[in-house]
Amino acid sequence: MEENLSISALSPFQLLQFYVDCGVDEVMGDETLDRTLIPEKILPMVAPSASTPSAAPLSGTVAAASAPADGVAGAIESMEEARTLAAAAQTLDELRAAIDSFKGLGIKRTATQMVFADGNPQARVMFVGEAPGADEDRIGRPFVGVSGQLLDKMLGSIGLSREENAYISNVINWRPPGNRAPDDAEIALSLPFIRRHIELVNPAAVVFVGGVAAKALLETTQGITRLRGKWTDFEAPALVQPIPAICMFHPAYLLRSPQQKSLAWADLLSLKNKLRALGVIS
Repeated sequence: MEENLSISALSPFQLLQFYVDCGVDEVMGDETLDRTLIPEKILPMVAPSASTPSAAPLSGTVAAASAPADGVAGAIESMEEARTLAAAAQTLDELRAAIDSFKGLGIKRTATQMVFADGNPQARVMFVGEAPGADEDRIGRPFVGVSGQLLDKMLGSIGLSREENAYISNVINWRPPGNRAPDDAEIALSLPFIRRHIELVNPAAVVFVGGVAAKALLETTQGITRLRGKWTDFEAPALVQPIPAICMFHPAYLLRSPQQKSLAWADLLSLKNKLRALGVIS
């Protein structure tokens, strides 16, 4: 008979692994965060120097003393530029050029090249991931590494392929240095472009792959464990009608946590049934 072990007897590493196996993917703090303070996400949180003049607080944001005046102005200007460039793009080629010309993202300077999209742009289902990794940065296409190989197998299991009837992109088009997760500022500055990307493709269904894409594009603080497998609507100003959207685990997470593949398979079957109902696949 197996011995019953108390959680208190586990080492810190064992306890962390226990929570990961249980699907815990976010930590709740002791204090409530006001997620409506969107400008806070794009302002550089730099302590002011003694020579920095004080300024009146910005309405709905942190006080201007949280960042130098030129930093605040630069962040707001970059955000407006991103929105303007994205809105002006009328084709995917124009959007690609707009993203390439945008200088507001610092990670552009450390990346090898832009990673725009892959697959069939006429496809009726679009997959949106997080950001390029080292392989994607080197080759210039999304999901081409080990996790991309798993994604291809997942798509193939329900009759999809990037060559024929699937289209793939990311929220972030440039690889963050060291493959780190993109920060709030980088996500905020990239959102106008990926939203416009979805508008231009106008798929019958969109799949948000991983927590970063799901939370950013659905504007929620819930983790991927709670979001996955549930159909919702993605809305954007230029869309005639909302697009059915579903979230699923990122293939990289499934490689680290193979015990979650059964849930991923359930999500794929749900996607397959939806695409059949929409007449996308037979």
